Amino acid sequence: MTGFFRLRIAAVISGILLLLPFEAAAQDFPQGSTSGTTEINAERQAGRFPFINFEIREPESSQEVAFSVQVLLLLTILSLAPSILILTTSFLRVSIVLDFIKRALSLQQVPPTQVLNGIALFLTLFIMWPVFSDVYSNAFRPLSDGEMNVETAYQEAAKPMRLFMFRQMSDDTTSLQLFISMAGLERPNTLADIPTHVLIPAYVLHELTVAFKIGIYLYIPFIIIDMVVASILMSMGMIMLPPVQISMPFKLILFVLVDGWTLLTQQLFVSFK
Repeated sequence: MTGFFRLRIAAVISGILLLLPFEAAAQDFPQGSTSGTTEINAERQAGRFPFINFEIREPESSQEVAFSVQVLLLLTILSLAPSILILTTSFLRVSIVLDFIKRALSLQQVPPTQVLNGIALFLTLFIMWPVFSDVYSNAFRPLSDGEMNVETAYQEAAKPMRLFMFRQMSDDTTSLQLFISMAGLERPNTLADIPTHVLIPAYVLHELTVAFKIGIYLYIPFIIIDMVVASILMSMGMIMLPPVQISMPFKLILFVLVDGWTLLTQQLFVSFK
């Protein structure tokens, strides 16, 4: 108990010392130390924060109205840019096929969806690199150097993207004819006569069709394994045992033995002309 009371007395004394003015406790520095002071310079100005002002007024000319509309359209395009890139590149087909192989293997959490999307993103960069290089050389770089305006840069950037989409639909123009008829357009003489707003949805439908065809081919061998395992379990009287629980290891072994990820990536890359 004596030690406890000593600790309490020491704590009280320490509190009293802390309550004393700092100047009185630290006014004198030890001898031989660097000279200094604890006083605050009264002439020193406090930190200043910038003042932000937003002004809303009526436009004074038609040029200001046009500029405001251009800014609004630019913000809209930037917000839709991820969706546009997904729908106009090879990302759509690759991501759907990778999701199909995950479901065919009866996998729920492995690999995660973020990993599959990352693989699809980098594979898209490999496939679309020549197209992106043309867009950078013919549109973005001249625009940044001031050699062309925004409208011309957009036309130059759309050319390689349109050529890529037309090249993918060269063997099947059903979806393209569908949207041309829905838009009420006349039969185009050249590919340049087809508007971009007709080309993009036709390309999306074509990519969905191709991705589902590849998914069906991927499902067939794994469905056969499921059927064999289910027949064996039923013949053994194990009706309550889920067949997927037994067939999944066999499907994984088959997929690993044939080096499935390498074959799938290679065939996806080759599928784009």
